[in-house]
Amino acid sequence: QVHLVESGGGLVQAGDSLKLSCAASGRIDFIYSLGWYRQVPGQQREMVANIASGGSTNVADSVKGRFAISRDNAKNMLYLQMNNLKPEDTAVYYCNINALVYSRRSNNWGQGTQVTVSS
Repeated sequence: QVHLVESGGGLVQAGDSLKLSCAASGRIDFIYSLGWYRQVPGQQREMVANIASGGSTNVADSVKGRFAISRDNAKNMLYLQMNNLKPEDTAVYYCNINALVYSRRSNNWGQGTQVTVSS
């Protein structure tokens, strides 16, 4: 079982920065991808940024140039640096790991962390 815990969310003003962290624990045999997603009530969850198994990164157009995803393998941590935040970035942010666990591929989510950006 993979356990993910996000932290770092909060209430900030437009133009501020935040850094989200995701701590991973449990057995992981192979990581297919790591990512950050966000969801606004009443809307579908959307991908913000992800890292593929080969290390390539992908960032949503809406946050390109402002957000950056990174990982620390030694600490089993995933990060999302968010700069120049805008009110439309307000959402619950979720950490995701798509991984092979006990020979089965599984999609794992954290509980989410709220980010609120005031204008």
